[in-house]
Amino acid sequence: MERLANRVMLLSGLPRAALAFLAGAIGALAVPPFNVFAVLFISFTVLVWLLDGSTGNLQGSVFSRLRSAFVIGWLFGFGYFVAGLWWLGHALLIDADEFAWALPLAVLGLPAYLAIFYGLATAVARIFWSDGLGRIAALAGAFGVAEWLRGSALTGFPWNAIGYGAMPVPLMMQSDAVLGIFGVSTLAVFVFSAPALLGTVKGRGLGLTMAALLAVAHIGFGAARLYDADKKLAVAGGKNTTIRIVQPMIDQAAKLDDTNRVEIFEEHLRLTALPPEKGDKQPDIIVWPETSVPFILTENPDALARIADVLKDGQILITGAVRSENAAPGIPPRYYNSIYVIDSDGQIISASDKVHLVPFGEYVPYESLLASLGVTDAIAMPGGFTAASSRSLLTLPGGALLYPLICYEAIFPTEIGDDVSRASALLNVTNDGWFGATPGPYQHFQQARLRAVETGLFLIRGANTGISAVIDPFGRVIRGLTYNQKGVIDATIDCIKVASWSNNARQWYFWLVVALMFLIAAVSRLGFKSRMN
Repeated sequence: MERLANRVMLLSGLPRAALAFLAGAIGALAVPPFNVFAVLFISFTVLVWLLDGSTGNLQGSVFSRLRSAFVIGWLFGFGYFVAGLWWLGHALLIDADEFAWALPLAVLGLPAYLAIFYGLATAVARIFWSDGLGRIAALAGAFGVAEWLRGSALTGFPWNAIGYGAMPVPLMMQSDAVLGIFGVSTLAVFVFSAPALLGTVKGRGLGLTMAALLAVAHIGFGAARLYDADKKLAVAGGKNTTIRIVQPMIDQAAKLDDTNRVEIFEEHLRLTALPPEKGDKQPDIIVWPETSVPFILTENPDALARIADVLKDGQILITGAVRSENAAPGIPPRYYNSIYVIDSDGQIISASDKVHLVPFGEYVPYESLLASLGVTDAIAMPGGFTAASSRSLLTLPGGALLYPLICYEAIFPTEIGDDVSRASALLNVTNDGWFGATPGPYQHFQQARLRAVETGLFLIRGANTGISAVIDPFGRVIRGLTYNQKGVIDATIDCIKVASWSNNARQWYFWLVVALMFLIAAVSRLGFKSRMN
């Protein structure tokens, strides 16, 4: 192993760059749909050895000393994000005549940007670098901060944070309830990097022992939390509610064709009216995915009347739809990506608008500047969407509240506010038909699933082409439809909250873990410098 580590450290030029890229690329196999978390042991071990050889110009400026480490981290991140996010390009090929030009920006440009955070992480880690356990801790702490920054900088995009690779199944998801995705990511990097100590001897025993204990704690905590999960749900009690999720499988190209509007609407209604399976209860709530209604509902009373015709007395429909709002005279109306709650009389009784829009998908940041450069909105609607200033919970008859997350709002754990404590369940409606049969919908599903674990709430998820499911507060799928499957699922649940840690607590624990990592790194660095002198 020492010989292999030395060979990796001493690589130079193109082989060194190629290995950094490949190490990152194979790491993408840890996230859905593959979930081969063990590959991250290879990825981060190679990264540590490459950083061992990234000494830079020791006599030069800080920049020249850290440049080599930054480049290795950037190449690692570029490989990871290209391999993990290539499917974003699929959305641009649905209307290829207009948007194919942007394919390189999505497939290569976004990964190049995201890789900067990993480059910064390795550069910072290199400042604390030593010859043993400390460098593993430095890399873990720096990656934790980088993932946190990636989740908020320039509207944020924390997709495929390293921690997701360490949580492929519910048994391994429970640590997320305490540490959150960024805390789990920090400790995951420490554990996945630990095998590098086999190649460099120093700190091997302590480092591998710590990594093994963390792995055992991760799985052991999951097992302990799941051991009496069903009992907790039963004891908590609640009002049984039967939820039907409609997964209509409408092709995205068909959704963009206005001539299909009536047919699409009627297909949603047909699925809504299907009788429950023998022995199942009639649904109380029907959920349609994001932007399911192909009309502006408030301008189409006939559509509301058709919904009332199909709903049985007391049923309610929760649907994604575009909402319009008239601005001042002479100013075009604003459009919102919204969720409506509609009762069996066809009355809209509650609504919520999307807060975190998709840049270049639902709006153009710095629009006036970019418009002059030829960048246009990817949504065929003049002016795109307007973001809501705050999130409104959906109020159901009887007073139950749903916490709405539209599309990729479910990937931002730190944006879930304190008012989630008042919610009876999370609701995520999405349309992943933009991404076809690629890894994208599977990755999106896993990330939404972990919001249920963090909040201790059931998650009701409706997706046009999948994956739709009802997920319990421990991340377990109660009932679901796989990707590319048309149909409905009916699930009867108690919309109750399981005791969990608050978002603020998870933030504190995350920073505590980061501080501990850097403390270990700093102490090791001081010892290392003392020995060198």
